[in-house]
Amino acid sequence: MSSTIYAFANQKGGVGKTTTAVNLGAFLAWRGRRVLLIDLDPQGNASSSVGVDRFALPVSVYDVFMGETPLRAILAPSAIEHLVVAPSTPVLASAELELANTTEREFVLRRALYQVDYSVAPPLPSLRDEFDHILIDCPPSLGVLTVNALTAADFVIVPVQCEYLALEGLAQLMQTIALVRENLNHELTLFGLVMTMFDPRGRLAGQVIQEVRTHFPNEVFETLIPRNVRVAEAPSFGEPLVKYDIHSRGAEAYEKLTNEFLMREAKLAKRNWQFTDGTNLHDPSRVDEGAPAFGNEPSALSDSPSATGDSPFAIGGPPSTAESETL
Repeated sequence: MSSTIYAFANQKGGVGKTTTAVNLGAFLAWRGRRVLLIDLDPQGNASSSVGVDRFALPVSVYDVFMGETPLRAILAPSAIEHLVVAPSTPVLASAELELANTTEREFVLRRALYQVDYSVAPPLPSLRDEFDHILIDCPPSLGVLTVNALTAADFVIVPVQCEYLALEGLAQLMQTIALVRENLNHELTLFGLVMTMFDPRGRLAGQVIQEVRTHFPNEVFETLIPRNVRVAEAPSFGEPLVKYDIHSRGAEAYEKLTNEFLMREAKLAKRNWQFTDGTNLHDPSRVDEGAPAFGNEPSALSDSPSATGDSPFAIGGPPSTAESETL
């Protein structure tokens, strides 16, 4: 059975995107799931957060994008059993310029994930067939690296910081997802939004959460990721929270998020992922033609409208009583 691919995307930096990808992946691996974490951020924070020395790597994701190395050849073990990393290095920042004149540059990662290794006998299956979950940490931009992630992914997870400025780029991100779905990946679906850096001491965080839930009533995860010192400390030790301090508030929140993630995934597993003739919906050969229309579904869980326009969000007034009780 092929793995499910999730892209963690938000063009705004500092919203907890890498932290969420790393710790969700670590808790999935801790439960025995086979997880591949692909680091597409030239800063390489996802790689270093799980114990990979990104400055001592002979090859990295950059070499995959340049067509010099298969994705399988760059995989590195992490600090967590069952969690494998496709690491990034700062040189990846030049990939956008180097791929500028490359045809079909949006499909590099997708094809790498489906590549079968025929250099050995018997051939090694594609990486998509070797893992239960593939998580892609996108850079804080909407350039070719992020588009590659969205083209390769089945679902998008959007971490949103519980602050007003974090809302400003959310509409633009949703428009980018819609464009990718229309032109490059008809099956791309919004899996959910994760509210991060929640501080219950102020009213603004509650107002932001209320506003996001107004526009995405069924897509926002119930779990709120709090501001927590241990969450900030863990990357400097090269360990996810499940290993660094599993009893911290941050670790408890990410474990709860993992439970919610798996429950949501189980509901979606009931969907029919194949045509009646047995054609795989995620076959990359179907990218250019024959792909079914996505329809009007903006997310995996509902038909509620997604955010569009320049700025659909307006923060004002205290959260409702019910919302306050929830927080």
